[in-house]
Amino acid sequence: MAAPKKGRRPAGGQSRPGRALALILIAMVALTGGMFWSGHTTPRLGIDLAGGTSITLKAKAESGQESAVNETNMNTAVGIIERRVNGLGVSEAEVQTQGKENIIVNIPRGTNEKQAREQVGTTAQLYFRPVLAVTNGGPAAAPTAGSSGSPSATPKPSASTSGSSVGEKSGTPTPTGSAQGRALTEALKAPSPTPTPTGGASSSATPKATGTPSATPTPDAATAALQQKFTSLNCLDPKQRSAAGQGVKPAEPTVACGEDEPGVWSKYLLGPAEVEGRDVDDAKGQLDQQRGMWIVTMDFTDAGSKKFQAITGKLSSQADPQNRFAIVLDGEVVSAPSVRQTLSASAEISGNFNQQSAQDLGNILSYGALPLTFETQSVDTVTAALGGDQLEAGLIAGAIGLGLVIIYLVAYYRGLSLIAILSLGVSALLTYVIMALLGPAIGFALNLPAVCGAIVAIGITADSFIVYFERIRDELREGRTLRPAVERAWPRARRTILVSDFVSFLAAAVLFIVTVGKVQGFAFTLGLTTLLDVVVVFLFTKPVMTLLARTKFFGDGHPWSGLDPKRLGAKPPLRRTRRANASVAGPVDPKEA
Repeated sequence: MAAPKKGRRPAGGQSRPGRALALILIAMVALTGGMFWSGHTTPRLGIDLAGGTSITLKAKAESGQESAVNETNMNTAVGIIERRVNGLGVSEAEVQTQGKENIIVNIPRGTNEKQAREQVGTTAQLYFRPVLAVTNGGPAAAPTAGSSGSPSATPKPSASTSGSSVGEKSGTPTPTGSAQGRALTEALKAPSPTPTPTGGASSSATPKATGTPSATPTPDAATAALQQKFTSLNCLDPKQRSAAGQGVKPAEPTVACGEDEPGVWSKYLLGPAEVEGRDVDDAKGQLDQQRGMWIVTMDFTDAGSKKFQAITGKLSSQADPQNRFAIVLDGEVVSAPSVRQTLSASAEISGNFNQQSAQDLGNILSYGALPLTFETQSVDTVTAALGGDQLEAGLIAGAIGLGLVIIYLVAYYRGLSLIAILSLGVSALLTYVIMALLGPAIGFALNLPAVCGAIVAIGITADSFIVYFERIRDELREGRTLRPAVERAWPRARRTILVSDFVSFLAAAVLFIVTVGKVQGFAFTLGLTTLLDVVVVFLFTKPVMTLLARTKFFGDGHPWSGLDPKRLGAKPPLRRTRRANASVAGPVDPKEA
């Protein structure tokens, strides 16, 4: 009989369980350290637990434009609403589509919650306004008449036409002095509702506003107020950016901010709106093959063509920056290109575009003023107290379920229940830490369905332990001792655990894909805990079982170990049978050999 090869591992064997335990310990320490380092030590709570408002909007197309309710328009509306709500200082608002024509807006409790609720269903406002002045985005002292030593009388012109907001960069001193003050004053006098006397001159930079005289501040007072607002505006402050154009009518001049490049802002003094977003028939970003550059092309409606021809005719004869028109979406300048000639039915914006920026601007021009109206289907307010009660009830339910599982394990498996309880603790710790990290990382919010998914996962995790323990018991019943039984039982248990967890994960993945809203929280949590179950069983449960099998308490089958051979009805040990057979055969005669 050939001797067994040295160093050969038994089937399913694991000669060094310490490596697996060290690996999962390092992962736990790293994740926990990352949680404390990030400052997010608790999972982010969803609106049903933290409180706030949930609004359901239904999109309706205007007459003859039923096809406008499509995926592109809905996704654009989501982006506009999300930008508007978060721009008001409501952090972590959730905006997502539900089905083909509904949008769900979840607004957590915050200081601007009421204002956000009023604006979520408002169609985005897109206007084309002439640029009167542009400078760097930081605040500056208001120009005063009579000052001297001004470095420049007008804003610094841009060297080239750009598809994005252009002008002075951050850090450039704001021009001050009498010339600057006179330029702004002349530019701001034009929109005044006061009639211009016959023969009087008006600024060519801003078209004359129409309207009847009313009890309004004098032109000088209105000019001074707007000039002060322009010079004191700080576009580096998100709150000031979002509030700059709020409440301004299209026929009034205003101030606005525009981002030249990431982190670099300019502020604009703008005249009354000359063209509205609804006057744009179509716009798209495309590659100009001849020049090898990305451009944005626009086509206007019949009424829009006449308006655009009039304003471009005036702007093309002006000097920079008065020859620019600003494309203003929800009070923010998304582009401020220069005008070199009179345009009418179509126009082209060229500059330093890449594919993404050209397509984004084309999308904004096409759908910034959506041909959709939103009808509020429901507004549900969840108080913080109600959310706290729901969370408490969910945690109580989870504790009861966990307690019942532990009682069952202790009563049936006795000493083996220690391994199961430790494994459940490791799984719970990993789940909590990962949920806390996923909040700021991907915006994951723990809602009630997610809590339900975590509770269901307790049963899935416990089922994996039970499968392994029963396989070990089967090996003991066959007459094997504990150490080989632990190793021989693992391959069969491993296959069953992987198949079971794969089915659970597949169900969670399908549920996550085909559902929306809060049900996705349940599916996500179920899938996450299913993956963690595999990690815990492979890297913790199996190695710990291997180490404990070497102890006297478990190895000798103590009655309270849960592995007592007599209690399990085990057969006589297999190795004793082999020895008995050898003694019956007797010694072999060397001569016969």
